[in-house]
Amino acid sequence: MTEPSIPLVKWAGPWSDDDPDANFKADVALYTMLDPLETLGPLSATTGIPIGALARYVLVRWASAGSESLLRAGPSVIERMWATLCEAEQTDTTEARMAAYEIVRQMIAWLRAPLDV
Repeated sequence: MTEPSIPLVKWAGPWSDDDPDANFKADVALYTMLDPLETLGPLSATTGIPIGALARYVLVRWASAGSESLLRAGPSVIERMWATLCEAEQTDTTEARMAAYEIVRQMIAWLRAPLDV
């Protein structure tokens, strides 16, 4: 079986000011200017793990982080947070947004309580 191969390309856009993914695209543009092999090369040399295996690990670990977070928090918690934010956006007032922030802040504080040991 042939392993997949992808080029590591730099990307700087463009995207429009009203693009809903503008923050993500700006992040991609920033980070793709760096050479990941400057980090992976020494890590490979130190651990004995091939660079390709490390790159695959980093990609899979990052790409699955959203699903992992969803599993840890649970769909009902994520849906409650989302509904709180949607309601505040529909109300469209600073007060509603601040109230939603407080609700979501409390939910996150509850979720991270086991980390506060």
